[in-house]
Amino acid sequence: MRLRKGKNVSDSKGGTLMKRKMILMMVMLFFAVVCPAQTIRNSNNSVVAKVDADGTIRNSNNSVVARINSNGDIRDSNNRLLGKIGSNGDIRNNNNSYLGKVESSGTVRNSNNSLLGKVDSDGTVRNSNNSVIGYAKGVPTRYVAVFFFFHFF
Repeated sequence: MRLRKGKNVSDSKGGTLMKRKMILMMVMLFFAVVCPAQTIRNSNNSVVAKVDADGTIRNSNNSVVARINSNGDIRDSNNRLLGKIGSNGDIRNNNNSYLGKVESSGTVRNSNNSLLGKVDSDGTVRNSNNSVIGYAKGVPTRYVAVFFFFHFF
């Protein structure tokens, strides 16, 4: 490696260290912007949980309380199955009993088809009386429904 005034510092493979540092910084910035945890807030706007990009649910103390896998399995922090979110929005417990459904509109219903609430497109969470009970902007609607209405964790 040679250092000359006004020249880039090159490593033995001919690449510049400055270019490598720039690429590394861009990759780090990408992950910091694209993959942040999304927050779940109560009606007072206090953070009650965070959802990581991989489906990990953390409480306000940053402890893992559950994980929702890509296949819809809902597991606790000890990896015990709590329930499942079906691709059609059906919510089932660990005994495969039907608990309710999250409709594509964000409407959440229990097993008797009674309205539990709704998750608006902006992440506002409302109960069956249309009162705001929380906020979850950017969090997948099914995850929000499981958190607020089906109380798996």
